[in-house]
Amino acid sequence: MTREFDFYIVPTPIGNIQDITFRAIEILKSIDFIACEDTRITQKLLNHYDIKTKCVSYHKYNERERVEFFLNELKSGKKIALVSDAGTPLICDPGAVIIPELIKNGFTVTSLPGACAITTFLSQVPRNGEDFTFIGFIHRTEGQIQETVQKHAGENIVFYDSPERILKTLEIIKSVRGSETKAALGRELSKLFEEVIIDNIDNLLEHFKDGIKGEIVCMIYKDNNSADKDIEYKIKTLKDKGFKDKEISIILSSLYNVNKNQIYKMALNL
Repeated sequence: MTREFDFYIVPTPIGNIQDITFRAIEILKSIDFIACEDTRITQKLLNHYDIKTKCVSYHKYNERERVEFFLNELKSGKKIALVSDAGTPLICDPGAVIIPELIKNGFTVTSLPGACAITTFLSQVPRNGEDFTFIGFIHRTEGQIQETVQKHAGENIVFYDSPERILKTLEIIKSVRGSETKAALGRELSKLFEEVIIDNIDNLLEHFKDGIKGEIVCMIYKDNNSADKDIEYKIKTLKDKGFKDKEISIILSSLYNVNKNQIYKMALNL
């Protein structure tokens, strides 16, 4: 016997329709209605598993206006499940608005384990250590991408991107980190044409030179020589703010316990 909750967060398959748990199917059949991003997409899943539960739209454009509706339904004793089009809600999908309100109003919330593109991808990509930084969908502008890559040079950066933008994104990252930067790219995870490539950025760009299709998850491996690049990034940031080289050397040496003269020499060369 499992405990009953008021509100269920239910992961759905990211590609292969069979990647859903028995418990998820049971919950979706037993609750009063399902909140979903696109009712048409969710209905295909429900039809496949003969689930008759009513669907109600809940997406990023109506999240806030749905809050009162959900609260009133729960107060009347209804049970609700939240799903996204694919994967786990709240992981770059709607849900962040309603969950705090449910907790604040004393309703019980639980999340079922299930499909998620991040874990599906990372569980087949080797890396040194367990640490990584997930940044959601990477920024679109060149300057923002460059800043993100520089800021997280010492970390494995994991992000989502669209097939229309990913090659341009890799080109921008290459301009900051170099063509030999190691990366892993996954597309169409759990689907018929699933592909995960681990190589340097130049080879990835060559591999996909004729275009790329499918949902994208990417990881840029950490730079093992990132300490100096991190200092360089901080120097450039302070220079952009109008600080002089001598001032920068004093500030950074005080904050990060780095030799003041070393920072000063680096600043002169930037």
